[in-house]
Amino acid sequence: MKKLARADFDRLREKTRLVLAGRDPEDSYGFVNTPIVRGSTVVYPTMEDFLQRKARYSYGTKGNPTIDALEAALNTMEGGAGTVVCPSGLMGCTLPLLATLSAGDHLLMTDSVYRPTRMFCDSMLRRMGVETTYYDPALGADIAALFRPNTKAVWTEAPGSQTFEMQDIPAIVEAAHAHGALVMMDNTWATPLFFDSHRFGVDISVQAGTKYYAGHSDVLIGTVSARTPELYRTIRDAWEALGVIIAPEDAFLTLRGIRTMRLRLQEQMPAGIAMAQWLAARPEVARVMHPALPDDPGHALWKRDFTGASSLFAIELEPVAMQAVGAMLDGLSLFGMGASWGGYESLILPFDCTPYRTATKPAYRGPTIRLHIGLEDLEDLKADLDAGFARLRAAA
Repeated sequence: MKKLARADFDRLREKTRLVLAGRDPEDSYGFVNTPIVRGSTVVYPTMEDFLQRKARYSYGTKGNPTIDALEAALNTMEGGAGTVVCPSGLMGCTLPLLATLSAGDHLLMTDSVYRPTRMFCDSMLRRMGVETTYYDPALGADIAALFRPNTKAVWTEAPGSQTFEMQDIPAIVEAAHAHGALVMMDNTWATPLFFDSHRFGVDISVQAGTKYYAGHSDVLIGTVSARTPELYRTIRDAWEALGVIIAPEDAFLTLRGIRTMRLRLQEQMPAGIAMAQWLAARPEVARVMHPALPDDPGHALWKRDFTGASSLFAIELEPVAMQAVGAMLDGLSLFGMGASWGGYESLILPFDCTPYRTATKPAYRGPTIRLHIGLEDLEDLKADLDAGFARLRAAA
């Protein structure tokens, strides 16, 4: 198999690059996949080699061939200057904040942010002397009014992973860069396949790789991609200083998931939209929160900037007691009740974001439910939910 030059590789189409990214059979004794390399200690043949660190690897916390292969594949997908990997999506969110913010700095954080990231800002960042202001995700260019002299970063998430508000990322990027602030984005919902965040000027792009990168609900992993070499060095230095490392098995499984990621999303995107449309027609459903639907408030932004949609969305039910919601959800046989998403199996959960939203207060009249549509047959999933709605009506 002829080894491709970098220029030849870059000219390949996306599906082909996903198959080849991070693989070098010549460097893996001819095996298609990079082997799982476990290890902490690296030995050197001579004292001079040790003192000058004349080795490709120096210690387990600096990486290994399996992790390097994953980072190379992620660089291909993200299109940035460099990527580091973390042992969870949450650390993928917190690492760039720790790497770039200092005591006395000010952070602007979307009010629709992943709740554990909010908890990190309200606890550890506050204790470090970093002040966080939560802003309405609908602000767009008007976010400029919230900048202070010490505002160093803006955090975005489009759409929000519970309430699915879209954000005008180009407008926020323009306002932030005019102020000299970084823009960070949790891009897990769209992935780089459906939103090329660095191309839109986002400085740091974060993925909970647990979701679509790994894709099989058996790995915890986060990724952080930097747009410029200088910013990558800052992130990498923090990664090394904190001793962040992932298990080589997790790197291997994530690489395996990446190979089929586009195929999975090509199945799950239309299934998610079809399910959202089906739910929108149900009398028990007050509204569906999915930016790919034409009547969604964020649809115009999604259509302008995104090339696809993933399998996660939410619904608001007509007013009903939570006891009836429990009757509906507890009897489902195909939807697991779990807090993650992005895998091959469908998931569902009730949520209530109103107690912890501070900049905005979503005006829900009824209970809210989040759904992730997996790879099961869509008609089977509809039948499962239809029976659930019958239980809901009976218990109301």
